[in-house]
Amino acid sequence: MPDLSRPVSLLCLFLALSCAACAQAPSSESSLVAPDWCRKLPRPEYSRLQRIPVHDTWFEVYSVAPHVLAIYEPHQWQETVMYLVEGSQRALLIDTGMGIGDLHALVSQLTKLPVIVVNSHTHTDHTGDNWQFSNIASLNTTFTRTSAKGSTDVRTEIESGKLCGALPAAFDPANYVRRPWKTTRLLHDGDTIDLGGRILTVLFTPGHAPDSLCLFDRKNGLLFTGDTYYPGPIYVFGPGSDPAAYQKSVDRLAAFAPRVRLVLGAHNVPGTPPEILTELASEFAAVRAGKLRGVKAEDGLMKYTGPQITFFTEASHAPSSR
Repeated sequence: MPDLSRPVSLLCLFLALSCAACAQAPSSESSLVAPDWCRKLPRPEYSRLQRIPVHDTWFEVYSVAPHVLAIYEPHQWQETVMYLVEGSQRALLIDTGMGIGDLHALVSQLTKLPVIVVNSHTHTDHTGDNWQFSNIASLNTTFTRTSAKGSTDVRTEIESGKLCGALPAAFDPANYVRRPWKTTRLLHDGDTIDLGGRILTVLFTPGHAPDSLCLFDRKNGLLFTGDTYYPGPIYVFGPGSDPAAYQKSVDRLAAFAPRVRLVLGAHNVPGTPPEILTELASEFAAVRAGKLRGVKAEDGLMKYTGPQITFFTEASHAPSSR
């Protein structure tokens, strides 16, 4: 999930609107309102990555490792990051974002290999364009099956304040829904996905969501962590969240740290050193043990600020309430 502290800038407003007007025709008046968080864009970390030119200005694409592209949605407050991983025979698309841009067209521009989709979990900001793809591998959970039926709750994601610049010209806000999709392969913990010369292992890591998973490219030392970790405040709340399960999952990831070269999360910025995995487990353990003091935040949440990581949990999960 995105950073929650974003001050406003009139200069950013001007630049965001000017760039958007050149690149995209607005779909609604509200899409032109630049919110406070636009001031932090572009994030400085992207200047160190190789940007890949693409036709669709809703997305930005960056090379983060050999044959691994990060597909970034910088114009929506979630700042979702997807990954396209190529082997010699197949490509793996990790997550499908908000469902606002035409992701299938973009992916077809980036690879000619047959594409397998795996969602790091099935929250709306990671499954928006699942319906565009015919080969989807998913965990066999009730939460996943319910998500696959589709929903209309995504409409809140294009409200005023959640967009930076204009929506794509072809996008119709009135018909914005999460469309249903079909699973073609069931995944289990420890399963492997063979792309041809590149194998990724499925790690079941519930906590953020009941169907959260990570994918580990052992040969290349790449760990794709979805929302289990990303650079920014970590959300361990909402339907299906489970702090105890999350602790077990991050403890498991910490054990992988010596074999990881790069951690690739699903929001904000792609690429964090593996040492963060040990810190993640340690700091969340401090939250659960009451060693990090929480403060009340909006919507009945508690905010815990550690040395490197900030967590948000439900107040009912605070140590004093257990």
